Amino acid sequence: MEYLMSAYGRLPVSMVRGDGVKLWDDQGREYLDALSGIAVCGLGHANKAMAEALNEQVNSLLHVSNLYREPLQETLAQQLCSIAGMDKAFFCNSGAEANEACIKVARLHGHKKNIETPTIIVTDTAFHGRTLATIAATGNKKIQHGFGPLTPGFAVVPYNDINAINKIKSERNDIVAILIEPVQGEGGINVPADDYLSQVRAICNEQDWLMMLDEIQSGMGRTGKWFAHQHTNIQPDVMAVAKALGNGIPIGACLARGHAAELIQPGSHGTTFGGNPLSSRAGLTVIKEMQRLDLVSRAAELGERIQAGFRNRLHNRAGVVEVRGKGLMIGIELDKPCAELVQQALDAGLLINVASGNVVRLLPPLVLNDEQADHIVNTVSDLVIAFTESADAPAKVDA
Repeated sequence: MEYLMSAYGRLPVSMVRGDGVKLWDDQGREYLDALSGIAVCGLGHANKAMAEALNEQVNSLLHVSNLYREPLQETLAQQLCSIAGMDKAFFCNSGAEANEACIKVARLHGHKKNIETPTIIVTDTAFHGRTLATIAATGNKKIQHGFGPLTPGFAVVPYNDINAINKIKSERNDIVAILIEPVQGEGGINVPADDYLSQVRAICNEQDWLMMLDEIQSGMGRTGKWFAHQHTNIQPDVMAVAKALGNGIPIGACLARGHAAELIQPGSHGTTFGGNPLSSRAGLTVIKEMQRLDLVSRAAELGERIQAGFRNRLHNRAGVVEVRGKGLMIGIELDKPCAELVQQALDAGLLINVASGNVVRLLPPLVLNDEQADHIVNTVSDLVIAFTESADAPAKVDA
């Protein structure tokens, strides 16, 4: 690791092989993956359909650039817009890039309205990426630390707080859009009130603001719908998608509809690799496999099973604040920091994550079976119970 920049606090394990929901390290030890590469590998590891499609594509055409029409990219755009209810797609390489495209669309929208300093409302516990613009949109001081001056053009409000949005609406005339996660991931699996998104939609309609949703972690079936906002009767103007769209192949997309879909024109935005034949083939294969296996409905079913299991095991347990989530986007909030549970779970043969300091985050592959789901519930519950009963655990959450 001496030639790698110290960007990550890596766990002391090297994964070398995967199959479905399982991984093996270089010592031959087996793990159950309840993290999916942070909501990326919805189809699991070493998926046969993906392997066959990508192998065929590698032997055909990898890249030609967006100077030319790319049939696979056009087909993926059509299919993605169809399941999302959107009109057009711009393909890129990551979630952060997808959010950058959303931000650009919002600024173009503002300048069309002759607003000199177009401003986007964002939320305080959000995570939108690590580029200079997306860390400014994220609102997390820890992520922003050391990278000032921050990109201007963002107004921060508390998540799930309509009154705060209404207050800004009455005080400012430079707002052009709202960018929010329908379910927050890095912020600790925060699920808003049932009417939150519909109220945001109504305000955007009233003010001619763009409603922009970051579905990077919550999209592609993760919550039991193709996209998390589909649990409510609303439609965004702009949407960012990535992570599980490629099942490990880097791809992101900014989707838009109506007026917002026409704002990006030749010369206003671009990418070298975005939507190339390999990544487009990956996205098409993911959609096809998810439809073939009915994984969106399966995620909803598994999510209910796992959350019910946790509520049964952890109900009224001292130290457990809440079990929450949608589909296979699940969080267990504790009353103190619990980062050490990641290593303890690893020792028990299970990959998990801790978000926001004190929330056990679970994002297992959508191909999980019932027995594996129950194993996650039992293993994590045992670890949480032992942890909350420990007198040595610290008492302050460092968010």
